[in-house]
Amino acid sequence: MKISFTKMHGLGNDFILIDCRNSEPGTQNLEVRTENSKLKTQNLELGTLAERLCHRRFGIGADQLLLLYPSDIADFKMRIFNADGSEVEMCGNGIRCFARYIWDRGLSEKAMLSVETMAGIIKPLRSGALVTVDMGEPVLEGRLIPVDIPPHPPLDKGGNGGVKNFPLKIENEEFKITCVSMGNPHAVIVVDEVDAFDVKKYGPLIEVNRLFPKRINVEFIQVITKEKIKMRVWERGSGETMACGTGASAVAVAANLLGLAGRQVCVELPGGELVIEWKEDNRVYMTGPAVEVFSGEIQVGIQ
Repeated sequence: MKISFTKMHGLGNDFILIDCRNSEPGTQNLEVRTENSKLKTQNLELGTLAERLCHRRFGIGADQLLLLYPSDIADFKMRIFNADGSEVEMCGNGIRCFARYIWDRGLSEKAMLSVETMAGIIKPLRSGALVTVDMGEPVLEGRLIPVDIPPHPPLDKGGNGGVKNFPLKIENEEFKITCVSMGNPHAVIVVDEVDAFDVKKYGPLIEVNRLFPKRINVEFIQVITKEKIKMRVWERGSGETMACGTGASAVAVAANLLGLAGRQVCVELPGGELVIEWKEDNRVYMTGPAVEVFSGEIQVGIQ
């Protein structure tokens, strides 16, 4: 069976996008073109499909698989699967690519889209060559992120409460974590030199720590100025990636709560820069690029 796909990236955080609008939304059926151009539905387990397609040696290669569906409550619906086959709630770089795909193919003339995700309705806005996404309001209460430590109330106006600078010991190191959910869970850690930090050692250990019942994305940051932060990220289910939009959003919120940054900050990632603004209405806005790399077809066998 051949599946048509489009490869895209946001700052090097790369995705395989498959248009599933002709399939039954909410099922695990993909409707794809066969060699004689007729449509045929075959049952695929989507987590397994994601693992196969995202494999960088035996598949197309990507951090995540994005699936485009119709929606009953929004303009479109997006499902997201990590390279390890796990489904996740939201991806900031992914939704920019998702929106760019829709606009470039004339699937909608709206400058602002509404996209149904597991994290709620997300609204990407066309901003010239870039895409601005209303990422919603950050969640700061530990039990809702979720973080399995003694109850932490939401931060009050004085900056008290929440999971802020909480000590976490991993092997011989003690880290201070500040946790934020941007529709998916993040732990932000300040380090002295992020380029030299051993992300591949500590990232996976923190991801699966018992404090995090749904695992967690981990951002290691170095504050350059109050307007600029360098960041590396270990993404839950994907490993270290070149960029993470929800992670950059969580970093901007955490840095502000810690008094390290203002309400608007440029987050420098290995793949490029994102501008994040935490506005007074408590909503976080992310602006960055989305690029189509190539389209093609891949033969996938059913096992």
